[in-house]
Amino acid sequence: MAPAAPAGLAAAVLAVALLAASAAAAVTYDRKAVVVNGQRRILLSGSIHYPRSVPEMWPDLIQKAKDGGLDVVQTYVFWNGHEPSPGQYYFEGRYDLVHFIKLVKQAGLYVHLRIGPYVCAEWNFGGFPVWLKYVPGISFRTDNEPFKAEMQKFTTKIVDMMKSEGLFEWQGGPIILSQIENEFGPLEWDQGEPARAYASWAANMALALNTGVPWIMCKEDDAPDPIINTCNGFYCDWFSPNKPHKPTMWTEAWTAWYTGFGIPVPHRPVEDLAYGVAKFIQKGGSFVNYYMYHGGTNFERTAGGPFIATSYDYDAPIDEYGLLREPKWGHLKELHKAIKLCEPVLVAGDPIVASLGNAQQASVFRSSTGACVAFLENKDEVSYARVAFNGMHYDLPPWSISILPDCKTTVYNTARVGSQISQMKMEWAGGFTWQSYNEDINSLGEESFTTVGLLEQINVTRDKTDYLWYTTSVEVAQDEQFLSNGKNPTLTVMSAGHALHIFINGQLTGTVYGNVEDPRLTYRGNVKLWPGSNTISCLSIAVGLPNMGEHYETWNAGILGPVTLDGLNEGKRDLTWQKWTYQVGLKGETLSLHSLTGSSSVEWGEPMQKQPLTWYKAFFNAPDGDEPLALDMSSMGKGQIWINGQGIGRYWPGYKASGTCGICDYRGEYDDKKCQTNCGDSSQRWYAQVTASISMKSLQLKLLHSLHACSGTTSLVHGLIRRETFWLYLRSGAVILPESRW
Repeated sequence: MAPAAPAGLAAAVLAVALLAASAAAAVTYDRKAVVVNGQRRILLSGSIHYPRSVPEMWPDLIQKAKDGGLDVVQTYVFWNGHEPSPGQYYFEGRYDLVHFIKLVKQAGLYVHLRIGPYVCAEWNFGGFPVWLKYVPGISFRTDNEPFKAEMQKFTTKIVDMMKSEGLFEWQGGPIILSQIENEFGPLEWDQGEPARAYASWAANMALALNTGVPWIMCKEDDAPDPIINTCNGFYCDWFSPNKPHKPTMWTEAWTAWYTGFGIPVPHRPVEDLAYGVAKFIQKGGSFVNYYMYHGGTNFERTAGGPFIATSYDYDAPIDEYGLLREPKWGHLKELHKAIKLCEPVLVAGDPIVASLGNAQQASVFRSSTGACVAFLENKDEVSYARVAFNGMHYDLPPWSISILPDCKTTVYNTARVGSQISQMKMEWAGGFTWQSYNEDINSLGEESFTTVGLLEQINVTRDKTDYLWYTTSVEVAQDEQFLSNGKNPTLTVMSAGHALHIFINGQLTGTVYGNVEDPRLTYRGNVKLWPGSNTISCLSIAVGLPNMGEHYETWNAGILGPVTLDGLNEGKRDLTWQKWTYQVGLKGETLSLHSLTGSSSVEWGEPMQKQPLTWYKAFFNAPDGDEPLALDMSSMGKGQIWINGQGIGRYWPGYKASGTCGICDYRGEYDDKKCQTNCGDSSQRWYAQVTASISMKSLQLKLLHSLHACSGTTSLVHGLIRRETFWLYLRSGAVILPESRW
């Protein structure tokens, strides 16, 4: 046996060993690619946001990402979910970030952690906690000390947590990339010097945290060294980083677009998405992230916008229910296989581009070993092309790229889809027997208060609820002419959004709401008043806070005025600056009627038709099996859903989609208006359940119905996937046919 080494020498040897291991595991980059463990990599990534699915779904989602050929899972970090009040942190349930990242590691994938902490993401308030708005002297996303202090504190919290859990790659963890800020370039252009100073500060602050992995800034042309600036968009083949020593990275390859209430549902043909990715790779790109790979659900009140739907499906390769969307998932999987066959050559050098025709070209890569890879492109949006390359002829469909890993054999063409086709087909699983409770519109709670003038809604509610009552009184003299001539006065209410009920003396008089493009609204209608005192009650309803833009601290919601009454003897009476009484939220919210325990606090009765501000309750048993389930809300108007106290999200099938739908052709540049469905119908009819995270067999469903008439016929649905080979899957429903598009 050899003699034991002295303690000091052993410690030194250990330190050297750890240093060597750290160096071997270092993540760096050069002009061609991100370098992991000394190797240039073509990295294929997909966005899966942990709060948009339940933890029970995470392992399967991650495995399907791996099976689809991905190397990396990308996620934002959601500040308002993790710090709901100053200094009070939450990392449990759907917000268990560490658990999610460890599951990615277990699957053998890497992580791109987009700390932000501004995220956009169609998430409420862009991921900012609303309390941040009330920090004295704050101005968001600019050279402002209060904002920078809070941003640095949260970013440091996340980085320190990742380090303590050993989750960075140099520690043996999966995190190989981090992101600071998000899509700041357009704001920097508008704001000028204060924005440039802020961007520089954010970059230096992030670098000082010593994560040991590269940082990126997306859509930020001025990202300072060594921060990598990256591209977001439907296409990024035009993009080059701001320095020649940085790799070309695409952090958001949009798989389609988000769904909003009142607008059609976007879809992006996989042929076009694959073409965009292949075009980026042939131009020298080495990192592609699909936004989204699994979109999931905007649970509770997390949807932003305003008017972002509860479904964040995004036409992603893995659908909202966690099931494969074909042919998108399968066709992209084959693309990834083809790219990986070419990886060593693609990262070895730059392509040589040769013309093959008016709209056709070849991008040829060669390595020092003589290996050859070719991408043959036909940019023509209409016609097939037969091209000659390397002594052979190739037929190229319009708007497509063929990949030849040996410069001879075509292994993949972006427009030739060989995957099976999936289509939704819901199967009814049972209806409900309802009980209801109606809100008392004429009763103000103990927390109500009165002041002169109109108050901005979020300043009053602090976004603890969607609802704020504005109530005032109007005195009508006996000699008012409208009392005898029948020409009722006109009430005008101007609001910053997003929806509004008008009650006159306890009776619903009118409803108005904004839209995705413009949340502002004006109610204008004749109102029936009587002699003496009249009560005007306006229920202002928020539908998610904005998730993009600048100066968040200045954004408004609710009734800002003016509020006027026209047609009186005096002409027009301005009600804006008289006394108004405010009530935050609904009585049912105060009583926690959405919870399992809150039900017993009121008397429930038989449902009444066409009643706004009604709570509904039903019990049901979850069907056997673990298949995804959905609620068919097509008969309902607008409101919120809970199951066993867990918030499913807002529903609004009553807001029909307006727009242009029709034939969808993959050829030609895509935008979010190109391939739409659901015109004239509900933007979202089906609402995913969270029964996978609920251990109880008997479930309690609660609805808060706030807008439009409803028939109370909500039903539970699930379905089957059947293949011609009679493989059987339980799901929300899809019929898969062995159809080929070759």
